[in-house]
Amino acid sequence: MSNNQSKNRVEGLDFARALAMFGMLVMNFMVVTGAQGNGAPALVWFTNLFEGRAAATFVTLAGIGISLMTRKARLTSEKTITTNVRVSLLKRSLFLFILGMLLYTIGWSGDILHYYGFYMAFAALVMLASPKLMILIIALTAFVAQFYQVIFDYMSGWSPTQPFLEYLDFWTVTGFLRNLFLNGYHPVFPWLGFLLIGMLIGRLNLVDRGVRKSILIVSTITLVATELLSRILILSFSSSILDAESAAFLFETGPIPPNLFYLVSNTASALLIIILSIYLAEKWANNFVVRSLIYTGQLTLTHYVSHVVIGIGILLLFNKVILFNGAVSQPLSFTFLYACFFFTGSIIFSVLWRRKYNRGPIELLMRKWS
Repeated sequence: MSNNQSKNRVEGLDFARALAMFGMLVMNFMVVTGAQGNGAPALVWFTNLFEGRAAATFVTLAGIGISLMTRKARLTSEKTITTNVRVSLLKRSLFLFILGMLLYTIGWSGDILHYYGFYMAFAALVMLASPKLMILIIALTAFVAQFYQVIFDYMSGWSPTQPFLEYLDFWTVTGFLRNLFLNGYHPVFPWLGFLLIGMLIGRLNLVDRGVRKSILIVSTITLVATELLSRILILSFSSSILDAESAAFLFETGPIPPNLFYLVSNTASALLIIILSIYLAEKWANNFVVRSLIYTGQLTLTHYVSHVVIGIGILLLFNKVILFNGAVSQPLSFTFLYACFFFTGSIIFSVLWRRKYNRGPIELLMRKWS
């Protein structure tokens, strides 16, 4: 990367991407090996911290990136610039959608890229929208998601024997649209809200320490308050109006279902991670470990694909994936160590690759395409 690029890039965002990628590796490898909860209490607690939060951080970061990419179009309102940026976003959205569908075709039902493609296409439409309109859309996505979860069967389409591992009618029009918009792994309602929140945050001056301090304080207070309120409501309603399962369904901050509490709590934790990453990357910009993680964050699209093709591929080869060949659930310690080793390999690859190239191999393909 040239010196000019380095100066114009908020490298803390790349650092945050690397952290989010590690969380994603832990979660996805846990899901495919059936290891979630199958270990020592301390390790279960630690790995559960990543549940839903890593992906939410990724999508929020994508929103920030889109705002930085479209900044000139917003400031100048010049038609040629706006059109070029919008076309570039639409081309990238198509690239991600196709890539995600290819991964789904080879068996990765937890894909997020085809959802990303839709989020980005929508972002291209609203990239010049006012903050008020974007906040209204965020509120609408949250309302539609909550309404669907309460009124309709949220498990519709999912296999009763392999819930959240196999979507039975994905390849039908109805099933695909239901999965994309309402009850897939990262449905538009409400996951689009994370992207739009990121776009709003990306319009702020993240180099300004005052702005960052405000985000940090508000995010911390919101996260603590939401988690406390969630626990209080679950305990209160479980013992009076609702059963424990219904109360958790409505008020839990986990990703399934992605209710209002999930959206608020995970937005707060995502912004907290992002702001702390910016501080850390600035303070230790020349530290080898920090710089290695920054390089890793710059190659996250490549690493996402590699963790499916190579990472899960290796687990399949050794019969560790619970969907196939009668494999049994793996110990959490095994899966966590595997994620750590894979992440270490990703870091080494990133450092070596960045010696010669500014972008990762798949990032280069997407750049050429768009």
